[in-house]
Amino acid sequence: MNTVTDASFASETHFSSNSSLPPVNAIGWWVPDLSNSKDSVISSEEALRRIHQPIFVVNESGKLNFTSTGSAIIGDKPDSACSPLVGFIPRLKLQEMGDSTFCQDYSIRFPYMAGSMANGIASTHLVKAMANSDLLASFGAAGLSINEIESAILELKQSIPEKTYAFNLIHAPNEKGHEDAVVDLYLKHRINLIEASAYLKLTAAVVRYRVSGIHQDESGNIIVPNRIIAKASRIEVATHWFSPPPEKILSDLVNQGDLSETEANLASNIPMAQDLTIEADSGGHTDNRPAITLIPTIMALRDRMQEKYHYQSKLRVGAAGGIATPASAAAAFSMGAAYIVTGTVNQACIESGSSDVVRQMLAEAEQADVSMAPAVDMFEMGVKLQVLKRGTMFAMRGNKLYEAYRKYASIEAIPQVEKESIEKTIFKKSFDEVWLETREFFDHRNPNEVKRAETDPKHKMALVFRWYLGLSSRWANSGKNDRQVDYQIWCGPAMGAFNEWVKGSRFEAPENRDVVSVAFNLLFGAAQVLRQNLLRQQGLLIENMKQNIPPIELTDIESYLS
Repeated sequence: MNTVTDASFASETHFSSNSSLPPVNAIGWWVPDLSNSKDSVISSEEALRRIHQPIFVVNESGKLNFTSTGSAIIGDKPDSACSPLVGFIPRLKLQEMGDSTFCQDYSIRFPYMAGSMANGIASTHLVKAMANSDLLASFGAAGLSINEIESAILELKQSIPEKTYAFNLIHAPNEKGHEDAVVDLYLKHRINLIEASAYLKLTAAVVRYRVSGIHQDESGNIIVPNRIIAKASRIEVATHWFSPPPEKILSDLVNQGDLSETEANLASNIPMAQDLTIEADSGGHTDNRPAITLIPTIMALRDRMQEKYHYQSKLRVGAAGGIATPASAAAAFSMGAAYIVTGTVNQACIESGSSDVVRQMLAEAEQADVSMAPAVDMFEMGVKLQVLKRGTMFAMRGNKLYEAYRKYASIEAIPQVEKESIEKTIFKKSFDEVWLETREFFDHRNPNEVKRAETDPKHKMALVFRWYLGLSSRWANSGKNDRQVDYQIWCGPAMGAFNEWVKGSRFEAPENRDVVSVAFNLLFGAAQVLRQNLLRQQGLLIENMKQNIPPIELTDIESYLS
């Protein structure tokens, strides 16, 4: 029997599973395999969940039925054993929603990544949970000391030696030397995958990481040990990542003895990052760009850069920012994302390095409960990040400090009334006490900052204000009781969308949220949304199908994936 390919049906006709069907031109005839015990009529909801099986939608006795089988026969001639086939959904595997090469290259099974929320919010516990489920995660190294980062490296190398995971490398223009020290640490311990974030331009440190150890094998293939998954929301920054390392930086690194001539020469054949995550309206550092316009823009850039440089490994684009429901995940994959990245929703899970009180605050957040506030790492530049507004006054107080920084040349220039207000409501200490703590911190972290502050009053003021910005996130992570109103909690509108999605399920309670269940529900739900959309594109609108796929237990998902 031959498969019918040229027949059609009335695309404007709407069907429901409970109503009689008007006359249609069938796209074929479905012949059941009576020897297959699994061959049976199932509900539309069950049909969508069986993502590894094709679905046949048939018109039997004037009603729409769903049949799932791997051995049905599609024919072109009706007989007594046949039913009109009015719709068809092919099987779909989770790894096939994105780019399968992304999974292959990083030895994971699913095109999903948990981003590196700073100060260890993306904790070693979180990374291990994801890696043990064949998902990718990046440790939140930003904001931590070298000793804290090294402790995390040693823990992960010992506990999951055969698994893939990443470490964060953040651009820190206000901490000269720290970025280089982190790169030294990663090279020392052979951390071969990093997630690079908050970069406005490429630095010598990140170029040195990427190019170190590059060589050719016996067949002449270029081997690049160190890989970067970069994050960007601007086309000019994305262009830097998709380009080869800058010749000027390479030349300087060779002259300094940090790279060999051979390494520098080979670097012209590779992009700084093969994978670029489009960072849309996310928690933390963000330009609040809408994903629906940003994704196609960066993907067009990807195609131009691949055509220009002819890289031996193709460039890939992932999507982040606002991904917190099956529909948003499906939308990202439908637009061509090779993988998706989540952030804020992971902070609300039990494995995150945050506190229980923060998890509860996030669980109560709605989409409008976010605001922009100064970023501690780029305070003087006026860079802002997105934080939770509900239940905390951090955004308002952080912005007040930044306005004072812009307005006055030094601490002494701040009017006495305003100084007293800052001391009483924000610092809860005097300026002198805050400076002593700040000085002690930088004496260990970066003594050059103290030297500069002693000759530059405005820089001293910036360091004092950054004391509050830096500690506010640590107060949140530790759950400091008397500082809840000052908690800095990185959060995007995705958190509110997630809370709406899980409402009424057991995942509504923060103590029941774990990163693996969240990840698989997003992927599994996205697969169902994509299959449902295929029915809609065939003119079949099934009235009992839900656009919002509710979350289910991880064990139930695993039963459909086995």
